[in-house]
Amino acid sequence: MIVHAVRLSLANLFAPETRSVFWKVLGLTLLALVVIWFGLRETFIAFAWPWIEGAMMPNLPDWAGWLTFVFGIVASLGLALGLALLLAPVTAIIAGFFLDDVAEVIETRDYPGEAVGTALPLGQAIAGSLKFLGVVILGNLIALFLLFIPGVNLVAFFLVNGYLLGREFFEFAAMRYRPPAEARLFRAKHASTVLLAGFVIAAFLAIPIVNLMTPLFAAGLMVHLHKALSRRDPGFSLRQN
Repeated sequence: MIVHAVRLSLANLFAPETRSVFWKVLGLTLLALVVIWFGLRETFIAFAWPWIEGAMMPNLPDWAGWLTFVFGIVASLGLALGLALLLAPVTAIIAGFFLDDVAEVIETRDYPGEAVGTALPLGQAIAGSLKFLGVVILGNLIALFLLFIPGVNLVAFFLVNGYLLGREFFEFAAMRYRPPAEARLFRAKHASTVLLAGFVIAAFLAIPIVNLMTPLFAAGLMVHLHKALSRRDPGFSLRQN
């Protein structure tokens, strides 16, 4: 089931019907990452670097001026790491605005004759995306802490992002057809399947450059997965739980 959904989602990335959505998502993701990079850089230069210069540089001997260069490299690497950790939240919040566009294309093209889902109200979509942004940032801070524990760091990345991304993207897809409470219960009932699909999204997210297409890929994957699970469990409803 998941393999089939992955295959369909990958094909969807390059389908003519989703090309305009692809360029919107890619452009906004790149723009957001550039803005975040300059924001982190300017914040560091304005607040952290003067403290480093004042606290350490005057105490260094003349021959150790090269340490300034080393500190600059370390700071750049730290900023790059911070940007990498923010990639998951950025892609997730952007997907919140484009999931319905992707879903409608997929439902119309791949499931003819079936009812098309209803887009979430704008306010609900924004509120859900902002809530998830905070959850993902918290999760990645935990993953960052675990990076310092040998043998745990890679596992932490997949567990945190697999669970959070899988949960949120699936619930977005499910809420096109179900009330929010029912969508959450449906996701919980099929939690193991959703988690495995989330690990696929986390693996996609871990590939440089390719991971910029994560919102489009994840949205398509979870639309197909929700369709498949709904067919397997057609009698599920909030009234039964």
